[in-house]
Amino acid sequence: MAALLDGHHKTLEQNEKLRADGQKAQEEFDRLNKEGNVLVEQYKELVEQANNPTASDASKARVQADAQRKMEEIQRKQGELQAFQQNTQRALQGRIRTFRDLMFEEIGKIATDIARRKGATLLLDKSGLSLIGITNIVYSDPALDITEEVMREINKDRPANLPSPAPAANPAADSPRVSLPLGGRN
Repeated sequence: MAALLDGHHKTLEQNEKLRADGQKAQEEFDRLNKEGNVLVEQYKELVEQANNPTASDASKARVQADAQRKMEEIQRKQGELQAFQQNTQRALQGRIRTFRDLMFEEIGKIATDIARRKGATLLLDKSGLSLIGITNIVYSDPALDITEEVMREINKDRPANLPSPAPAANPAADSPRVSLPLGGRN
């Protein structure tokens, strides 16, 4: 399932959208951060003015009050920056989760249809590890592997302008596969 998700043309499109949205969010973050840096510089100038030995006590008191207000503004800006960062990250993660759920549902339906056509009564995902960190499938007959067939089916409507996903160095060893269990042959 992991290889099918990664090789799905919709995943490539979604990743590009997420990258573009991440870039926009970074630009907004940089803008907010720049505003915060300007406030910090203004605060430093006010502190310098407050420490000027030639300034009158009334002038120093007024500048110190301005510096205090500027510090409060800096803290608000820092809160705004943190909230923006957290909200953006949460929104992007939510989009990723929703997309993955939809894609796994779509891929699962296609894989199930292919498995049924082949007469299978059970379909296994070989990409995951067990709770103790080993693969759940110790052996499966490569003739029962339908991963490539499912990949062709999910990408039959792939737009021509999308690049193909990079193949694994050794697809048999590196890529997760979907296999029909024994007895699922035609």
